[in-house]
Parts: sequence; C-alpha cells; structure tokens
Amino acid sequence: MTAVRPPLKSLDDALAELLAFAIPLEGVESVSTFEADGRVLAQDIVSALQVPPQDNSSMDGYAVRCADVAHAVGVLPVSQRIAAGTSGAPLAPNTVARIFTGAPIPSGADAVVMQEDCVLETSENLLSGGVRVTSQPELGQWIRRAGEDVKLGSVVLSKGELLTPAALGLAASIGMESVNVTRRPRVALFSTGDELVMPGAVAPEHMKPGAIYNSNRFFLRALLVRLGCEVTDVGIVPDQLDATVQALKQAAQNHDLILTSGGVSVGEEDHIKPAVQSLGALNLWQIAIKPGKPFAYGRVDDAHFIGLPGNPVSSFVTFLLLVRPFLRRLQGLVRVTPNSVAAQANFDWPKADKRREFLRVKRNAAGGLDLYPNQSSGVLTSAVWGDGLVDNPPGQTIRAGDLVQFIAFNEVLG
Repeated sequence: MTAVRPPLKSLDDALAELLAFAIPLEGVESVSTFEADGRVLAQDIVSALQVPPQDNSSMDGYAVRCADVAHAVGVLPVSQRIAAGTSGAPLAPNTVARIFTGAPIPSGADAVVMQEDCVLETSENLLSGGVRVTSQPELGQWIRRAGEDVKLGSVVLSKGELLTPAALGLAASIGMESVNVTRRPRVALFSTGDELVMPGAVAPEHMKPGAIYNSNRFFLRALLVRLGCEVTDVGIVPDQLDATVQALKQAAQNHDLILTSGGVSVGEEDHIKPAVQSLGALNLWQIAIKPGKPFAYGRVDDAHFIGLPGNPVSSFVTFLLLVRPFLRRLQGLVRVTPNSVAAQANFDWPKADKRREFLRVKRNAAGGLDLYPNQSSGVLTSAVWGDGLVDNPPGQTIRAGDLVQFIAFNEVLG
C-alpha cells in the first residue's frame, strides 16, 4: 500500500515553527558604535542626558522678545552675538541677539527670527549695528526646546532592536562610545551536487554537458554577510551519502547554523534528508510555496540545519522568507517579518496555483507592478531585474488593475 503523504505545511506555519526553534544566541559583545551598523542590541540604551541640553536656535538669525518686536517703531540694536558652543548673557530689553544654528537661547528671548526676515542697518547711533524685523514672530518659533529629542533617563534604543545608521547617530548623541550587541551567528555554508562547478575552475567553452556554475554559493554568502554572520564556506559536497554525513558532522562542531543548497528534494541523488536524520532530527520538510517547495529544517548535534532548494530563485526566495527571519531572531531581533504594501498589478496572472506564489516584479514609473515574463525557478535574471515580490495567495488569479501585496527587496536584503 502506498503511504499517504501529509499535506505540505503552509509558509506561515513553517515560519512560526522555525522561529520557535530560533532561541537567541548567548553571548554579548561590546563593540564600538562606529562598527555597530547592522548589529542587534543586547540591552536597552538609557540616556544619561537630555538632547538638546538646553533651548537652542534652529536657524541663523536673531533672538528676540516678541513683545519688543511688536512695540518697536524702528531698529532694535544688536546687544550680543551668540555662536554654537558659547553661552550668551540675558537678553537686554528692547534689543536683539545675533544667533546661529545650535547656539543656546539667551534668557529673556522667546523667539528667533531668521535672518531672511530681518534688515541689518548701521548708523553712528548704533555702533554695533541694528536690526529691523520685517515680520512679527510667533512665540517659540525656530527654538528647539531642551529635551525635545531625548529626555533624561529615557530608553532611546531597546534590546532586540536593529542598529541602523540613524540609530548609531542617536546612540552617539547621548555619548555612547560603544554598545552591547548579540554575537554574530556562525554559519557553515555548502552546496551539494556533482554538476556544480566554481567560476574560474573551468572556462565556459570547456564545461561538460550538464555542468553548471555554482551561483547559489555566491548570493547566499553575500546575504549571510549582510545579516552580520560569520560565514565558513565549506564548498561543494559531492552527491554521496557518506560525504554529506561527514560534511554535516564537521560543520556542526563549531557553528550555530548549517546552511545548504541542493539535495533536499526526493530524488535518488538527494542525500540531505537521510544524512540529517542519521545525525539528528528533521523537523520541517517541504512547504507549500512556489518557488521554494523543497525546504528543510532540523538539527545536527547542537547546530541548527536549514536546507534550501538547488534552483537559484527557489534558494533566493526561501532565504529571504525563512532564513533571514530565523537568523535575525537568533540575534535577538524582535521584529523579523517584512512589511508588505498594496500595489496595483499591471499584468495578468490567469493560472492560479494551489501553492502560495511569490512572483518577481518591478515597480514602474506609474507606481504599478510589472511582471518578469519568465517566472521559472531557474531564472535568476528575474531576481536581478525585479525589485520585489508579489505575495499571491493559493488559488488566486490576478488581472491587470487588481491590488496585490508587494514585498520590496530592500525590506528583506539586510
């Protein structure tokens, strides 16, 4: 009697299970704030000061009392000059203070008038010059209030937050020379397949029939590095069970994750499944998405194992949708799933698939989405041409003008 195959697991269920296995890594590193881009905070950053430290000017111009300007019949004398990094004296009544961006507001001033709204005049009676204000200022205009950016004692960046360039600037603004981050995941990467050849090993004109260059190895390593991983490139493992078992056993000794591409289907030369099962456990096997059905997760000794399909687009898409969130959760990141937005399809997709599909598309000048004409899982050109994916539900056709869910590559490539 033929065994009944269980239904394929949905992407959402597979991702939920995958994230449940992704226990954040132990170990904290203190790194220079200069070098922390893309790392994940291991603890809250609490401000020991307020930013700005005092009221200051957001414009080059003149600090004034609004009442003095309202009652002035002519020119108000300039009583002092205040530059950033200096401190001024209290503003004398019926005078103005020349002030520059970032300079502290003198006591008594309640507005700043930008220099474009002032006319500078000099005379024998105004030895230091005078100003005629051409528009009545509003209370508080062009003044940045003390603590309006950061309040003393506030949490400015939270544990589990990704450190972006803006976040690094914020950390520096409160004096953080270094930050505590989770350690980098250690990932062993290898490909399986006797058909694989490394670029440079064989010239194109000398390639044997059936041989292909190993493209997956290049984009997978680049994606791992972008995610802050320490990558060990194990190379190409031949289509032999013993060789696959040995490669997995060695990689498990000092890595958090073993990532492979190829060999996870059900052919006679696909040895990943029995090799993993002989060394540990296989928890996930095949998911209901297109491209990317042959996907596997398990454990080899103490290391996580993820097996990606051999077809390049399948490998690329499953990495973005599953491996990236898994690695980000290992690093302690709280939000790991990408945002999608509604966009108008400028194409027809008349044949629905029973699996959830991810179509390579590109935004056009009108803001709609164009479809790459060849959606085969072997056409890596589609991932270069496109700038995102349409997340199309199972059994769903698309007609030009329909709203679809769009995931931009810049949401998932870092």
